[in-house]
Amino acid sequence: MGLEGQKGRPPSEANRSTSGERARCWLCELREKPQRRAVGLMSGTSADGIDVAVVDLMSPEESPPFRLIAFRTWPYDQETRRAVLEMAHAGRSSLQQLARLNVRLGELFAEAVLHTLRDAGLPREEIDFIGSHGQTVGHFPKLRRCLGRLVRATLQIGEPDMIAKRTGILTVGDFRVGDVALGGSGAPLVPLVDWLFFRSPDRCVATLNIGGIANVTIIPKNAGLEDVLGFDTGPGNALLNSLAELYWEEPADWDGRHAAAGRVDEEWLSHLLRHPYFRKLPPKSTGREVFGMAMAKRLAEEGDKRGLSPEDVLATATLFVARSIARSLETLLPHADRPELLICSGGGVHNPTLMAQLRRELAGMEIHTSQEVGVDPDAKEAIAFAVLADRTLRGEAGNCPGATGAGRSGILGKICLP
Repeated sequence: MGLEGQKGRPPSEANRSTSGERARCWLCELREKPQRRAVGLMSGTSADGIDVAVVDLMSPEESPPFRLIAFRTWPYDQETRRAVLEMAHAGRSSLQQLARLNVRLGELFAEAVLHTLRDAGLPREEIDFIGSHGQTVGHFPKLRRCLGRLVRATLQIGEPDMIAKRTGILTVGDFRVGDVALGGSGAPLVPLVDWLFFRSPDRCVATLNIGGIANVTIIPKNAGLEDVLGFDTGPGNALLNSLAELYWEEPADWDGRHAAAGRVDEEWLSHLLRHPYFRKLPPKSTGREVFGMAMAKRLAEEGDKRGLSPEDVLATATLFVARSIARSLETLLPHADRPELLICSGGGVHNPTLMAQLRRELAGMEIHTSQEVGVDPDAKEAIAFAVLADRTLRGEAGNCPGATGAGRSGILGKICLP
């Protein structure tokens, strides 16, 4: 990752919190600041690396309510990415490896912050706090029996206490499990931020993030937070990247060139779209456990049986992603909630084959990337977790029950002092 050997100096004794009272005063002062400078950290289910966004957060009434100061992606090296993906595959890693990887990723997240600040010429002392999503290694939204009770679970690693102590900056992390405690699935969380950024008094707006898993937020015109709906539509980059890795030992289908060279098997695609996940009604969420490497291996095997080339398999899978998104918007929503505008972000916006298919599938809908409306599509989710951390510190809800299925909204995240 190129971050070795650059440890953050621990904060001086004068800057450390010496009592619970001082910590409370610190948080109260932070709440009162009209503008906060924060760092948002994100690493998605594609496990590509760490996105670092430095933002100034202003009043929610301002449009947009943030200003992006710096953004950088620090790619995982091959060994780190392999360790993360193996951890995400059930039965491939030990409990000891999980515990150690949690700590090591926390170190890498901290190093990514310090490097980004250094490269941008920003003093660490100017940063009020960090919001870290962490790295998802398990997401299990279905209720399953555990010790006599039905339980959902989600697990993100990249220990926020390591980030706080190594950077000397207050850190908020581990957001998703708070929503699980409120009866939700822990995902998606970004719909709340989408509502803050993109709500309109005039028309229904949808936002689409094509990350490892694709997810949408539906914001009816003049919507309050209670009106917002969000859900995972299904497969995204995790499936396409896994196929590129299997066939060409490449981390992604760069520019969609392999898919563009293939031919779609429409009969097979129709079968794929009968996956039981698509019959579930929102709110709902899924993960790479369903639409990741395991599915990619099954697709590769089936493609061989059908006499398809690797390019044909990837072309079919790419349209599978696009059509599953389009059908979710067209069939799972009441007619009154169907959006007039779709704003796209995430790594998928850089795949022209996928985006062209999506535009064909949603002909008649106005489609833009978030860049075209003022939000960097690569930085958006990192920005979102800076915003969610800000809401935690200000005592405001961080989830949207219409997206996660939680029984109520609530304050999310754990606060880790430096």
